[in-house]
Amino acid sequence: MNASNSTQAAIIDLGDWLLQPAGSYICAWEQAQFDLLTADIFGFHALQIGLPQLPALTASRMPHQWQTAHQVPLMNASLRQQVVLVHDFAELPFESQSIDLIILPHVLEFAEEPHQILREVDRILIPEGRVIISGLNRASLWGMRQMAGRITRSAFLPKEGEFISAHRLKDWLKLLSMEVSQTRFGCYALPVENTQWLENSTLMENLGHRWWPRFGAVYMIEAIKRVRGMHLVGPALKHKRVPQANVVPVANKIKKHGQN
Repeated sequence: MNASNSTQAAIIDLGDWLLQPAGSYICAWEQAQFDLLTADIFGFHALQIGLPQLPALTASRMPHQWQTAHQVPLMNASLRQQVVLVHDFAELPFESQSIDLIILPHVLEFAEEPHQILREVDRILIPEGRVIISGLNRASLWGMRQMAGRITRSAFLPKEGEFISAHRLKDWLKLLSMEVSQTRFGCYALPVENTQWLENSTLMENLGHRWWPRFGAVYMIEAIKRVRGMHLVGPALKHKRVPQANVVPVANKIKKHGQN
């Protein structure tokens, strides 16, 4: 199995896992956070990379929205979104500096080349554009259970994922001159598959937020692309950018502009 096919299989496995009790619990928290974060980010073009099972742009007000996927999703989360089929998330069919907002829900931890995906995100993101990344936190009770499960060959979370710590991801973003504006942690319930236990986890949630906030099962990081020597003022912020991909089926054979 080649790298791109391996990534595709892992993403599909994650989508199936999100339908299970533990996955639904994680998904509900992330959906609420994406809704809060994207509602007040203004611009023209928003892009979600992967995981169409989690409609992260539902609350976004941006008029032009894209969803990249390896295959056509069974259900489209929003009528405003155009599905762009790609073979590899490390080669996106969009013009350089054309997207205002990019969402990466659990893409990097299931990718063969997460660094290359981040570089591609940096390429197509406008100056002062934003990227929001969610990931499973290895420094949590859920991460500990996952490590124990790998030893006993009974993985609790999607087994193909190589979970990236929030600290490590921040270092990667810093190398790309992206400034982390906020980091959120959530989901402090015990790592179980019991729906009732997960739904009645108010006490654990309160304790976690107060006493061990960085040990939530999942994190969300928002970063802003900074460009040295560039200051956007007045009309420059209102300039409408048009991405290169404006139809559904694309196979990563798009000429990239602005690259060496």
